[in-house]
Amino acid sequence: MYTYDPKSLKAEEFINHEEIMQTLEFAEQNKHNAELIDSILEKAKLRKGLSHRDAAVLLDCDIPEKNEEIYALAEQIKKDFYGNRIVMFAPLYLSNYCVNGCLYCPYHAKNKHICRKKLTQDEIRQEVIALQDMGHKRLAIEAGEDPVNNPIEYILECIQTIYSIKHKNGAIRRVNVNIAATTVENYRKLKEAGIGTYILFQETYHKESYERLHPTGPKHNYAYHTEAMDRAMEGGIDDVGIGALFGLELYRYEFAGLLMHAEHLEAVHGVGPHTISVPRVRRADDIDPDEFDNGISDDQFAKIVACLRIAVPYTGMIVSTRESQKSRERVLHLGISQISGGSRTSVGGYAEPEPEKENSAQFDVSDTRTLDEVVNWLMRLGYIPSFCTACYREGRTGARFMSLCKAGQIQNCCHPNALMTLKEYLEDYASPDTKKIGEELIARELNNIPKEKVRKIAEEYINNIKDGQRDFRF
Repeated sequence: MYTYDPKSLKAEEFINHEEIMQTLEFAEQNKHNAELIDSILEKAKLRKGLSHRDAAVLLDCDIPEKNEEIYALAEQIKKDFYGNRIVMFAPLYLSNYCVNGCLYCPYHAKNKHICRKKLTQDEIRQEVIALQDMGHKRLAIEAGEDPVNNPIEYILECIQTIYSIKHKNGAIRRVNVNIAATTVENYRKLKEAGIGTYILFQETYHKESYERLHPTGPKHNYAYHTEAMDRAMEGGIDDVGIGALFGLELYRYEFAGLLMHAEHLEAVHGVGPHTISVPRVRRADDIDPDEFDNGISDDQFAKIVACLRIAVPYTGMIVSTRESQKSRERVLHLGISQISGGSRTSVGGYAEPEPEKENSAQFDVSDTRTLDEVVNWLMRLGYIPSFCTACYREGRTGARFMSLCKAGQIQNCCHPNALMTLKEYLEDYASPDTKKIGEELIARELNNIPKEKVRKIAEEYINNIKDGQRDFRF
C-alpha cells in the first residue's frame, strides 16, 4: 500500500491513486458549496497558487456566477504574470521509428502501413532553413523511442546541427526536446547540448489505464516514465515541461495528477514545471479518437485551462495546432502563454510538403494557418506574438525565471524582449498587412513598459533593428 507523499521519489507515492480518488470525491461533495468556493477564490487572489484539492473543487464547481468569477480571475492572473505576450514555437519531428505499442499513437510498433522516416542531418538543415524563413526562433524537437534508429547520439547530433545553421537573418535560438524518458546520464548530455526545456507528457496519470494503453515497449514502465522529471532535474535540466493527453482517462483525474506532479517538483527540487501542456486526443493514421470514451468538450477544456492558470500562476501553458483556431482563441485569455504556428506533425514537411501517400504525421493538425496568418490574428486580438528566447540564453531558467515572474518583473524584461523579437519578425518575414498591424502594436505597447529607462533602451534597440542590427535582449 502506497501512502501520499509529495516529497517521495516513488511515482505511486507522489502521484497517489488514493489521494486522487479522495480529492475527486471531496470536489464532487463540495461543487455546490458556495462558502468553500469563495474561500478558495480568496486564497487564489493572493497569486500564490492552489493545492490540487482546492483546484479540483473549482474545476467541479457548477454554480454559474462562481464559474464567471473563476474565468475572470484566470484572465486577471494571466495578465498580471504574462501580460498580453504569446510565445511562438514550432515542432520539428526528427523520426517516427518507435518500439512502443501505445494504443493512441500512430507511431506504435504494430502500425505497418504508416510511412517510417528519419531525417538525415542534411534534411534537418533544409527543414531548419525553411522554419527560419517562416520566422521561427524556437523549436520543439520530437522523436519516437527507438534505441537503434533514434539513439541519444542521433538526438544530440540533430541539436548541434540545428544550432549551427545561420541563414540570412534567421537563427534557431532555443531547442526544446520532447523525447522518451531516459537516464540521468543522457539528461546530462542534453543539458550540455544546450537544450531549453525538456518536455515529456505523462499521457495519463492513472496507473492501470497507463499500463493498458502502453501494452508493449519500454514506455510500459509507469514508474520509470513518471519519475523522468526527477532524473532530468538530477541531470541539471531545471526547465521541464509536463502534460497529460486529455481524453485517455477521466479529465478530473488527469487534472489532479498534473497538479500533484507540479507540487512534487516544487517540494523536491524547489521549482515547479516551466510549462504545462493540455493536448486532447486527435484523429491520426490508425487512430480514431472516438475509440476513447473520455473525450472532453470545449467547455470542459476551457475550464481546465482556467483552473490550471489559477492553481499554478507562474507556469507557462501551451496549446498546439491540435486545437482549432476557435478553440485556441477561447483559451488564450484564460491562461495560455505559448502556441505553435504553421506546424507540421509529419517527419519533415516544412522544406517540401509531404506527399499524401507518404503520410508520417503523428496527428491531424486542426489549425492549418501559416505562421504569418497566426501572428496577424494574434495581433488583431491584442496580443504580442513573441519570438523571445532571452531568459534561456541569459541563464534565467528554473528558479531564477520563477523568481523573476513572482516579482512581477516580466513587464520590464519579457515585454520589451517580446517587442524587439516581434520587430525582427516584421522586418524580415512579415507580409505587408502583418507588418502594418505590428508597427502600430509596437508603438502602442512601448508605452506599457513601466520603467522609463528600460522603455528608452527598448526604443533605441527597435530603431537599431530597423537599421539592420539583430538579437538585442534584456
